[in-house]
Amino acid sequence: MARGSTRPTSRDVAQAAGVSQAAVSLVLGDKWRGRVSETTAQRVREAARDLGYRPNLAARNLRLGRTRTVLLVVPALTTEFFAGVYTGATRVAAEHGFGVVLYPSPEGIGPARDPFASAQAALDGVIASSMAADALTAIRGEALPLVMLDSDPAGSLGAATVNLDIADGVRQVAEHLLSLGHRRFLHLAADVPSWTFEVRARELAARLAGVPGTSVRTARSPISIEGAVAAAETALSGPGPRPTAVVCDDDQLAAGTYKAARRLGLRVPDDLSVTGLDDLALATAIDPELTTVRLDAELFGERGMRALLAVLEGREPEGGDIPVSLVVRGSTAPPGRP
Repeated sequence: MARGSTRPTSRDVAQAAGVSQAAVSLVLGDKWRGRVSETTAQRVREAARDLGYRPNLAARNLRLGRTRTVLLVVPALTTEFFAGVYTGATRVAAEHGFGVVLYPSPEGIGPARDPFASAQAALDGVIASSMAADALTAIRGEALPLVMLDSDPAGSLGAATVNLDIADGVRQVAEHLLSLGHRRFLHLAADVPSWTFEVRARELAARLAGVPGTSVRTARSPISIEGAVAAAETALSGPGPRPTAVVCDDDQLAAGTYKAARRLGLRVPDDLSVTGLDDLALATAIDPELTTVRLDAELFGERGMRALLAVLEGREPEGGDIPVSLVVRGSTAPPGRP
């Protein structure tokens, strides 16, 4: 194409690659698998890149009746975990010509309850965390193709569910603390009615019940450092033998436990071992650094977006929970004095 001429078209790409315009549409629309060869697809992509071709998405979307926009519904933007989920989802979305609109739950710090006059008309699909499921009704998102994150697969509202292997993370925490010799536990549980926190409580109780001589108390706290300070201080200063290990549902709860321990004259980990879950930046900012379960938030977002694309295309989403791993740092040690 001569320099200075109009922008390249799909016909130019087809001529450069030696294929039909239909083949170009299939390849650049990511619908080529099983229809054209990998070699042909690569040739089309190279021709489009060399020509600087960009599809006219507005016209294409009008033809398809799609906006190529996805809504990501999260509880709130109070930790970097959901920022990671958003980053992963947008990375995959961009590869397929989709945009992602972030909508914090109405209970968080987000916009008005209905960000669209009609969600069905403005969106192709929704990815939602179970912690923000109430927002789906407010935006009528349950009527759209829906992928749920961190949700009970047996009772999910969505066409697909993507989960981290939280149960295994809790088992890893319990086994680590048991191997150090701990038998008196405090579970500082997130005071949030969500499946993911129910799993944590259930798995911890089940694992500890299998070891003779163990005991576990439960204290509930909002997911905030301030709330955790109050809840942990009350629980640790209560009657009876003091727990030697605190299992926290979240790294923020663990940070609050550190402050509560300090107020009570307890040292971490000499007098009290503490574990978290998430592996936020906070985990290495506190001293001693926190033993916690690392969750790959970006991979979580990527898998959520890939699952939604599969639903939109009538394919079966990838199965299996996303693995998690325990990161052992300085906040855990064998129990100290009785």
